[in-house]
Amino acid sequence: MEIFKYMETYDYEQLVFCQDEQSGLKAIIAIHDTTLGPALGGTRMWTYDSEEAAIEDALRLAKGMTYKNAAAGLNLGGGKTVIIGDPRKDKNEEMFRAFGRYIQGLNGRYITAEDVGTTVEDMDIIHDETDYVTGISPAFGSSGNPSPVTAYGVYKGMKAAAKAAFGTDSLEGKTIAVQGVGNVAYNLCRHLHEEGASLIVTDINKESVKRAVEDFGARAVDPDDIYSQACDIYAPCALGAVINDDTIKQLKAKVIAGAANNQLKETRHGDTIHEMGIVYAPDYVINAGGVINVADELYGYNAERALKKVEGIYANIERVLDISARDGIPTYLAADRLAEERIERMRRSRSQFLQNGQSVLSRR
Repeated sequence: MEIFKYMETYDYEQLVFCQDEQSGLKAIIAIHDTTLGPALGGTRMWTYDSEEAAIEDALRLAKGMTYKNAAAGLNLGGGKTVIIGDPRKDKNEEMFRAFGRYIQGLNGRYITAEDVGTTVEDMDIIHDETDYVTGISPAFGSSGNPSPVTAYGVYKGMKAAAKAAFGTDSLEGKTIAVQGVGNVAYNLCRHLHEEGASLIVTDINKESVKRAVEDFGARAVDPDDIYSQACDIYAPCALGAVINDDTIKQLKAKVIAGAANNQLKETRHGDTIHEMGIVYAPDYVINAGGVINVADELYGYNAERALKKVEGIYANIERVLDISARDGIPTYLAADRLAEERIERMRRSRSQFLQNGQSVLSRR
């Protein structure tokens, strides 16, 4: 892998390799862009097949956080960390304290949080060495479990998408097929049920399905049958790549709006659903409630203030839809354009400021 060539092509700022022999730490911090502010992104721990695979994952995820934070209206850039190792057996206190010292050494350019393979408890250990960490225990002034807040943002974004498809953002009487009923999706189902929507649910975890059926009167279907359900809205809330050649042919929904990451298997599938007239709420815009919530910790966490910001996901989905209509492009591209235009405006503003400063100095 030609690392510098890759970084130059996709405009990455920094790649940091961290190792600590005693604890076994092998970590890669990728900072993609800090135009809008310090890079915020979680720490993932995974058993990668190779060091190159770990580097590629860190770089890909960091860029994704740049777009997610920018589209969410946060004054934060994008970054990500991957730790190479098995989270079930390779963790130890020394590892996360060593990692915390590396973060501290970046002097605020990068702020971390939990991600796949890491926990609140891991973040607490990192917090022993640095303040540049979010998602720590509520005892330290953190926001706690992000799932209810993420669900609330998806709910708001779904309403905005519904308005574009049906002329009203009311979900009363709408049939919504929810794929996956984990922590986020369960809370989403609660909002939908309270508004009077009819729910169809599926999950490989039978207990999760049973709970949704009992609590919300949902109708359960087998996992493979969720795509073909007669419904108004399809809400993917489990695995990624669920919008693909096989599933698109089965879809009957007019709206796709859910919490899952990387819903499009390939970008061309976003083109296909756009041509079909399906309103798609891009995943990293609609599921940004979690990162908006933890970002509020940087100002001294206030739950009411954080929820107010999360409600802005409704307006963000509307902006994406407006750009899509304005430029005649699918919404997944419109979401990228929303993020890129905001970053570019800040770059131009800074450039103009520097030019004005140089002009003043030259006249003295």
